[in-house]
Amino acid sequence: MATTNLIPLHVGKNCTAGSSIARVIQYVKNPEKTQGESLVTGYGCNPALADAEFMYMKKIYLDRTGRYRGKDDVIAYHMRQSFLPGEITPEEANRLGQELARRFNHGNNAYIVATHTDRHHLHNHIIISAVNLDCDRKFRNFIGSSFALRRLNDVICIENGYSVIEHPKKRGQRYNKWMETHHVSKPASQRDALRTAIENALARHPKNLPELLSMLQADGWEVKTGKHIAMRCPGQERFKRLDSLGEGYTQADLIHRLAVPGHGEERKTPFQEKKNTITQGTPEKVNLLVDIQARLQKAKSPGYERWAKGFNLKEMAKTFSYLREHGLLDRAELDRRADEASVKTEKAMKRIREIEDRQREIAQIKTHIIHYSKTREIYAQYKKSNWSPKFAAQHEQEIAMHRAAKKAFDAMGVKKLPKVADLNAEYESLQSEKNALYADYKRDRAEMRQLLIVQENVRRILDTEPQQDQGLSHRRVRF
Repeated sequence: MATTNLIPLHVGKNCTAGSSIARVIQYVKNPEKTQGESLVTGYGCNPALADAEFMYMKKIYLDRTGRYRGKDDVIAYHMRQSFLPGEITPEEANRLGQELARRFNHGNNAYIVATHTDRHHLHNHIIISAVNLDCDRKFRNFIGSSFALRRLNDVICIENGYSVIEHPKKRGQRYNKWMETHHVSKPASQRDALRTAIENALARHPKNLPELLSMLQADGWEVKTGKHIAMRCPGQERFKRLDSLGEGYTQADLIHRLAVPGHGEERKTPFQEKKNTITQGTPEKVNLLVDIQARLQKAKSPGYERWAKGFNLKEMAKTFSYLREHGLLDRAELDRRADEASVKTEKAMKRIREIEDRQREIAQIKTHIIHYSKTREIYAQYKKSNWSPKFAAQHEQEIAMHRAAKKAFDAMGVKKLPKVADLNAEYESLQSEKNALYADYKRDRAEMRQLLIVQENVRRILDTEPQQDQGLSHRRVRF
């Protein structure tokens, strides 16, 4: 499960463009974070010289185009891609970072990908040159770029069998907040560890602060006294001062808690309240997204490989995104929406056909009325001639048109001829209704087709066993 964000890099305050990009690249390539830079890769540049090469591309771009933007100029773009702890290896994370960068800029811009392993979660830092490899254009951050990046990242994760966020927020949030939201456990911070150690020592009822500090030393904490009391445990680089631990753990607070019997039990510290309220996340209701991700992450047996190749995971990624964006988390709801869309589309088409039938009828009535009016006088003369064969031969066409008109009126049940103006008004009214219906019909039909495609894809991904569904390559359902 990977999260992403895109950050334009500008020239820093009191810095040059060269020093700004060098500082960022130096940070992301930190050997302590990237296993001795073994997890730093590049495209279109040498990772060891990326900052110099980026600036050289920028210089050529300025010489060729003369487009100088000044202080607000973007010198590079910084992507961050974070993964769920334990789900991916560092090498695989770096590969996905390269794929994300390449597909996002279509291979037009140089970039480096640095995978950091110093945190409990693996994450990539991707620095993309703002100037393309031909040094004649710059990447422009467009409206919705973060959304496009997230969609692309989801597609890549699904294609490679990794989970994605089921309910993404419109606005980003820090990774630790995201971890709390999704009930993902993470290692305690150094300050949390120190607070826990203090609470454990207080539970042994020390008489005063020196005795408390002695207990902490016996537990392995190194204590530094002086103006401020600070501690660190083996493996930590820096001491943590008591007054940085928050309410209930400053030197004055601890002295007060030790002096008042049962004080700690009477009023819990904010840390204790937070710790007590952190419970295991309530298992979410099993839904389509969970089912699909479980199937995509299934152990890849030879049969599964053939099935996945035939199914086309790119189409599954589109299906997954559609389900999430439209809130179709329940299969019964998906089926209901698909049925409703089909009925709605069919109903609209039926009404359109009724309108078209009536318009054709109006056109026929108008034609017969015109023919009847033009031939009425001739037919009256023919009747007065006592149906003379000679007269009939002379006016054969007019008599035939008149009789056809009368026959049509009888078939339509027309007793009184309507006015042509009224027929024209009815025709125009029907045409307006048809135009409005057809616009809605086209939209509803497109929605129905997407729902039916998604419904079919879900059926194939969930209801077919990999070993039995090896012939799907010629039956892909696409958006």
